[in-house]
Parts: sequence; structure tokens; C-alpha cells
Amino acid sequence: MDVSEEILIQGGAADGLLLAEGDQFRITNLEGSQVVDLWAFVQPDIAEYLSTEHTRSCLQKLVPGVGDTLYTNQRRPVLTMVEDTSPGVHDMLLSACDERRYELLGHDGYHKNCADNLRHITGENGHTLEDVPSPFNIFERVDLDEKGALSIQPPLAKAGDFITLRADLPILVVLSACPMDMALTNGPDMQPKPVLVQRLA
Repeated sequence: MDVSEEILIQGGAADGLLLAEGDQFRITNLEGSQVVDLWAFVQPDIAEYLSTEHTRSCLQKLVPGVGDTLYTNQRRPVLTMVEDTSPGVHDMLLSACDERRYELLGHDGYHKNCADNLRHITGENGHTLEDVPSPFNIFERVDLDEKGALSIQPPLAKAGDFITLRADLPILVVLSACPMDMALTNGPDMQPKPVLVQRLA
């Protein structure tokens, strides 16, 4: 497929895409190890949105793979995974980072965060967001041990790895190149990195 639009999202920043049903877009990990928080809101309203908890229930699995569909809070198909050149390790358990998360990690003062990135992009698109849904954390690695304990580990995605998704409804997709620099979320160097988003035609 051809590329009709490209958006470079710097580490810690966010952007959005308005997509029609059937549109496809690709997220490329330019330097490797960068997590991308993804949300999708059905248009023209935002009351219906991608729900990780409903997706887990519908798929009966913790991590979607190629060919799997993600679902809304109304249990309607909203996104389908078309391609994934990464090892396929993504997360649908953790919430988006927010200001309080960094305070609990010991940061003093304001810190960029995915929750505020989401509010900013939805606001630019004319929406007021009261609650922050849990995102689909693309490329994030969260290990689960035999006792049920979770641990954030460096992503397995390498430079050039990408994931392609198809919109199954008209949606606003919001993508945040996670600003986390106090945990292993974005790799051993704990530095946010840029990602490339391409609309495919």
C-alpha cells in the first residue's frame, strides 16, 4: 500500500488521526524500545471507545495478534491488527501514565504523561474527556509470573519494527509516544524516542 500521510511523533509527545472505516495506518518503532499508548474513539462522539477490558473478554486472551480484532465498550469491532513485524509483545493490562504516577515514582514537579497527551489531542479535536480509558500499549512488555505478579521489562521491538491496524469504524485514533523515563518501559536507557505514524492508501 502507498503512504498518503506521515506523522513523526517525538518521544514524549502525541498526535491523532481521524480515520474512516477501512482506513489503515502503521506505527513504526524508529529506534526500537519505544512504547506507544493507543486510544480509539468512535466518531462523531467519544462515548464509545476502544476498551481493553472488553477486548480481553471478547478475545479471551491478554495480547492480540495479527488477524485479531479489538473491541469497543459496546463490544463492537473497532480496530483489526493487519501486520506486526515486532515479536508481538504488547500490553492490555496497564493504565496510561499520569502525573500522579510520576509523583509516586519520586518525581518532583510536573512531568509529561500519556493521560495529559490524550486530553490535549482530544481537546484539539473538539472533545472534552472526563475519564482516561486504559490504552492499548503497543510494544510494551509486561511480564506475568506464576504468582500473578507483573513487572515492566524493556520492550523487545527493534528499530524498524512496525504494526499496521485497520479501522473498522469511523474513529479518532490518539497515539502517545510514552514519556516514561523512570522505569524500563522504553528500554534500558529509559529515554523516550520518536515513532513514525503513516496513513496508508
